[in-house]
Amino acid sequence: MTDKIDMTIVGGGMITNDLILPSIYHLQRTGIVGDINICALNTPPLKALRDNAEIEEAFSGQSFTPHPSFEADEKENYPDLFKKVLAGMKPRQGVVVAMPDQLHFMVVMEALNANQHVLSVKPLVLKFEQAEEIKNLAHSKGLFVGVEYHKRFDRRSLEARKRYRDGQFGEFKMGEAKLIEPYLYRHSNFQNWFTTDKTDPFTYIGCHYVDLVYFITGLKPVEISVAGIKDKFPNGNEGYMWANGRVRFENGAIMSIINGLGYPDDGAGSNDQGMVMYCEGRDRGGLIKHNDQFRGVSHSYLDEIGVAGSRFNFINPDFYRLIPWEGDGYKPVGYGYDSVSANISSMAKIENLEGAESLAVRQKEIESINEKGIIATPANSSINELVVEATRKSIKSDGLPVKIIYGENPHIQ
Repeated sequence: MTDKIDMTIVGGGMITNDLILPSIYHLQRTGIVGDINICALNTPPLKALRDNAEIEEAFSGQSFTPHPSFEADEKENYPDLFKKVLAGMKPRQGVVVAMPDQLHFMVVMEALNANQHVLSVKPLVLKFEQAEEIKNLAHSKGLFVGVEYHKRFDRRSLEARKRYRDGQFGEFKMGEAKLIEPYLYRHSNFQNWFTTDKTDPFTYIGCHYVDLVYFITGLKPVEISVAGIKDKFPNGNEGYMWANGRVRFENGAIMSIINGLGYPDDGAGSNDQGMVMYCEGRDRGGLIKHNDQFRGVSHSYLDEIGVAGSRFNFINPDFYRLIPWEGDGYKPVGYGYDSVSANISSMAKIENLEGAESLAVRQKEIESINEKGIIATPANSSINELVVEATRKSIKSDGLPVKIIYGENPHIQ
């Protein structure tokens, strides 16, 4: 690879701090990424990223260009600054969209109209028609759009996908999953955007497991029913703190999924998550079971340095960790990093193809990525937008089932 790809991250919050920036720093260190820009609403989150001691220790000497600048008034907001930054980028570089769910469509479209490749945190958008608009615009310009469904890159998920599609489990029939985030999220910036009119726990994190069942089995969801429990954030805003969803798939299988912002801060893990899928075949049963929050590792520290502030911690080193390696500082490992790396490396690969200036050459490579189906793209994962759209309809109706209709004009009913 000869040409590096410049990256702009739109959003300076938790996921940028915990995963995206360290991953991109390592890709910069290994010669895939060039310059790094980060846009935020104001300067405090940018300063927090700059001053993060763990990131500084791992990537000493590396930095990013902040927008607004570090010298800007901390009390002033710059909601449209990212548009100017994107417009000023060289064509066909990379943009990471790390904003609240309801802002994804606006930022992704802005990036595509500025002729930039895109990686968005999940879900891509909240409506199927928006995903289709993104898919069509990106294809017309020969631009890559990826969605950061990182559970696809967990080796356990890849192993399950291969063996399921080899027929070694039989057919999926019944399952349940859970992903409960820490209670402390209620005291974070979540209270400013995670409100009932915009999103809910199933839309935010339950989508991971719907996507994972589809990724492993290839089965499409056809009916969604989601009920939520509302409560107030410390600032008085109302949000769905808990959600219970039932997903029926095209073969009649059912997956029950619970989500929430309520895992005890004093608990041993930073969250509680996992999945079990019961299958049938050849007069016997099959089973896929993942304990995703706990990979058989326990640590008890002298001080309260755990993610949730507890001394005793269940550790999941497989998602994301900064670890010693043969190079300088520390490097990120885990399926979270692998997902970010795969998406950004795909952007760089496209731009380093022989004849990359040709629209047809870029389109052919993007179609190959879509067809392989490992990286989530608008072309191969649009079931997720249909699920999200159905979820929002159902949860606002106190759990009434919403059907997903496929065919020439996929829609919810």
